[in-house]
Parts: sequence; C-alpha cells; structure tokens
Amino acid sequence: MSNNENNDFQPQEGENLGNEPIQADSIADNSRVQELEQQLEESRNKYLYLYSDFENSKRHAARERIDLIQTAGRDILTALLPILDDFDRAARNAAMTDGTTLIHHKLNNLLKSKGLTQLETKPGDAFNADLHEAVAEIPAASEDLKGKIVDILEQGYSLGDRIIRFTKVVVGR
Repeated sequence: MSNNENNDFQPQEGENLGNEPIQADSIADNSRVQELEQQLEESRNKYLYLYSDFENSKRHAARERIDLIQTAGRDILTALLPILDDFDRAARNAAMTDGTTLIHHKLNNLLKSKGLTQLETKPGDAFNADLHEAVAEIPAASEDLKGKIVDILEQGYSLGDRIIRFTKVVVGR
C-alpha cells in the first residue's frame, strides 16, 4: 500500500464529499423536512385529541356505572314505600300486634341498610320546595305558621343523595 492510497485521498474532479452544499437538493430536502414535521405535528394533535376523548369517555362510563350501582334498587325501594307508610300509620294508631311491629322494624332496618333515609320534616318547619311537596294550603292559626308546614301527610325519603319521594305537606297561608 502506498502512502497516497491511505492518507491522502483526494476526490476526483466533479465528486462531492458533503463539504460543499448542493442547493437544489438542499431546498428540496428542507421542504420535505418541513412537510414531514407538519404531518408529525398534525398526527400528534390528532393523537392527543383522540386520547383525551377516550379518557373522557372512560370517566363518563365509570360515572354512569357508579350512579347505576348506587340507585339500582331505586324502583324496588320506591314500590315498598307505600307499604312502609301503611306500617307507620298502623303504628301511630296503635293497630299493630307484636308480630307486625317486628315485621315493621325489620323492613325499616332493611331499607335503611340499602341507603334509604327519611327526610327530617316536622310541623312548624319552613316550607322548602326542594324537599317538600305542598298538597294543600290552609289558613294559618297564627302569624308564625304562615309559609310554614302545618301537617305532614306523607313522609319523604332519599336514597343516597337523591330524593326519591318528596315529603307531602300542608302549608299555612
């Protein structure tokens, strides 16, 4: 091997080793790079949009599932409320035997364990349209009872944080 072959490599005439810019190819390469960068940016934006849409869908589905689980027995509990009302009326009128009293307490405890709570309302409370349903209005016996609950006709109940039956009341005017 000669010294010329190893260390002193000289390009032949017309040969380009990358030291000299070729303008026509360089401009075409730059526009191609810009085009590819633009496509990459568009793809990233589409990906982010689809990803966020997917995450929102997952959260929405999870929220619906939780709501369904929490209120799955709402229809059944609502159907049992008139029976509970009958037991309460019988208890107020002392028309229950020991056996029916036991059944009443068992039903009450079962409904409470399923998340049913009685809305706390008593005569003299202020009428609240968010909790009460005014069935009738009667003349108030005194000024203090105007706009207040005079009598409770049917107790209201909530299941979790949702009211499933409003308290039916008589309001003084």
